[in-house]
Amino acid sequence: MSSIRYDVNLSILFTELDLLQRPAAAKAAGFDAVEYWWPFPVAVPSDREVDAFVRAVSDAGVRLVGLNFFAGDLPAGERGVLSDPKRAGEFTDNLDVAVGIGDRLGCRAFNALYGNRIDGVAPSEQDDVATENLIRAAAATARIDGRVLIEPVSGVPSYPLRKAADALRVIDRVHEEGGVDNLRLLFDLYHLTVNGDDLDAVIERRARDIGHVQIADAPGRGEPGTGGIDFDHYFAALDAAGYTGYLGLEYKPSGASADSFDWLAR
Repeated sequence: MSSIRYDVNLSILFTELDLLQRPAAAKAAGFDAVEYWWPFPVAVPSDREVDAFVRAVSDAGVRLVGLNFFAGDLPAGERGVLSDPKRAGEFTDNLDVAVGIGDRLGCRAFNALYGNRIDGVAPSEQDDVATENLIRAAAATARIDGRVLIEPVSGVPSYPLRKAADALRVIDRVHEEGGVDNLRLLFDLYHLTVNGDDLDAVIERRARDIGHVQIADAPGRGEPGTGGIDFDHYFAALDAAGYTGYLGLEYKPSGASADSFDWLAR
């Protein structure tokens, strides 16, 4: 694809290294752009921690092109806090920090993981809280001409957004209720494939709503070539549909991270 640029997700690749050493490793591997999940264990880290992160990325000579908002404890199975009535304040507190990092590093795409369904809380109540927080997130990112990404996810049964249509309904609802127009779909080929979505139909019908693309092969979530996804087909479809953004490598390498990029030459 002549128009699509690659970036490497440094929360899942180069984990052999310390978090702050990974940008330089990505640069050495030939990448000029990186993305991260939220790189801190709390919603509001110290200024010193933020400065160290910003410095590591800028000193490496790479651009940050994607950043998750705080999403709770991912290894424990949490997938966002913005729809949790008891924790939504953490998301609100995180907005200025995340957007501030984006402003300093040129990042304009911010992934807002929706949050798992909670026993004892009505889904409609969670959706109302999520809508309010996403309107706030849209306003915060708009200050730097940014966009909020909504991602369908696999592997977590309590996460309610599984197919592109689920995420697009959230985007449409927030647009209708908040009048904001900077929410976009995070089109992750791995998650959507695992969840049985029709990727061609999504590209054909809602390509204009795709704000970022991520890839890993399925099954297994390894690098392209380790599973059965026809990446050439989907890359060509995205190109034909006019997608010109970054394509994030968000896979679990089958060996050392630096040795997992041979497929790019193919």
